[in-house]
Amino acid sequence: MRPLTEAETRVVFEKLGKYIGENIQLLVERPDGTYCFRLHRDRVYYLSEKLLKLAASIPRESLVAPGTCFGKFTKSQKFRLSVTALDFLAPYAKYKVWVKPGSEQSFLYGNHVLKSGLGRITESTAQYQGVVVFSMADIPLGFGVAAKSTQECRKVDPLAIVVFHQADVGEYVRNEDALT
Repeated sequence: MRPLTEAETRVVFEKLGKYIGENIQLLVERPDGTYCFRLHRDRVYYLSEKLLKLAASIPRESLVAPGTCFGKFTKSQKFRLSVTALDFLAPYAKYKVWVKPGSEQSFLYGNHVLKSGLGRITESTAQYQGVVVFSMADIPLGFGVAAKSTQECRKVDPLAIVVFHQADVGEYVRNEDALT
């Protein structure tokens, strides 16, 4: 387990910035202590500094997951955000999308959000902006990328895709073995 390099930190923060903007500062400097990001086996973990000190005494081969996995680096050094980061992204999300109850299951099976399933969308959401997807009861379901801006969503036909799916909480069941 090691600290992120400057290039890795930039890539991770750019990806997080798509979803929570300048609220990244609130992730690191929290009222309950200081938190940090660490790299272990190509995965980026988010953990408190107290936990970091305790994990330092465990051999690297025995350490499975020192904190919450935020995502992983691919072989081409691109960062992929994991659904395990959803609980930390949802409270700080700048752009949100709410889906109707009938479309929740479709989204949780890994499908994109269609205009017919769109309940609400945050005003001034730009096209290709990172969004967090909520149920109408404000339960975070996953995240994705806005396929259309807020203005375009009003005019588009009901079968058009408005949010491209990236991750959802249904992955806990579908990919149970792969998540750490």
